[in-house]
Amino acid sequence: MLNRVHSRAIAATLALVLVACATPQPAPVEIRRGTIEQITETQITNNQQPGVGAVLGGLAGVGIGSLIGGGTGRDVAMVAGAVGGALAGNEIQKRNEQPIAAQQIIVRTNTGVLVAVTQPLGPNLWVGQKVFIQGYGETARVTPE
Repeated sequence: MLNRVHSRAIAATLALVLVACATPQPAPVEIRRGTIEQITETQITNNQQPGVGAVLGGLAGVGIGSLIGGGTGRDVAMVAGAVGGALAGNEIQKRNEQPIAAQQIIVRTNTGVLVAVTQPLGPNLWVGQKVFIQGYGETARVTPE
């Protein structure tokens, strides 16, 4: 009985951690129109905190290990799951730390305002093209009209 409670407590903790990491739903976005004036190639650095992948992987490994066996076997499975999950999570995070190829796009809106948007390489954009600017700040994206 105690092992079952222990398993559920770990599973609940893991679920709470994963829910806390989820991003909130974005607010409605205003769309502006404009024309591309300049495109410059650049890179976007990854801003993930070091160690997050190892911690989340370790927690997932403990949760999965707690579902295996019973008694000492379960304890061994939890430790092995924690170590394996931490190593896997760390490797996944390392792969995602590489800079991302991007482009800085200068758009003159229909109201005459210049807007600079840096986004990952995506749709085929060129100078003089009519585009939409969706969103503001770091979440702004330029898409073909």
